Amino acid sequence: MLYRIAEPADWEHAQQTGFFASPDLAAEGFIHSSEQHQILETARRYYAGRTDLLLLEWDEAALAAADVRVEREWVASRQQHFAHVFGPVPLAATCRVWPLETNQGGEFRLPLELHSAGE
Repeated sequence: MLYRIAEPADWEHAQQTGFFASPDLAAEGFIHSSEQHQILETARRYYAGRTDLLLLEWDEAALAAADVRVEREWVASRQQHFAHVFGPVPLAATCRVWPLETNQGGEFRLPLELHSAGE
């Protein structure tokens, strides 16, 4: 599974069009996504202080079936490979959507379903 921290407006637009496409797709040619172990650090680095975000879970096999290319590319600033999604994501590839919540200290936390699955 791949995960995307999403702006509510981008998710609302996806509901209307049937495809998720965020501004990074237009600007960079791909949608940034994370694997489960990368979610919290991504949230801390780029979304500190936000309380309105969503976490989307995408089925990589469904992306492949829809001919949406996914490539894991090295990101030097993080010293890790990240999955880049080269095209709009059909809603059918979205398995689950959660609010990306924070604890009382303002730190992001994974949804319970993911936390109990190994985090």
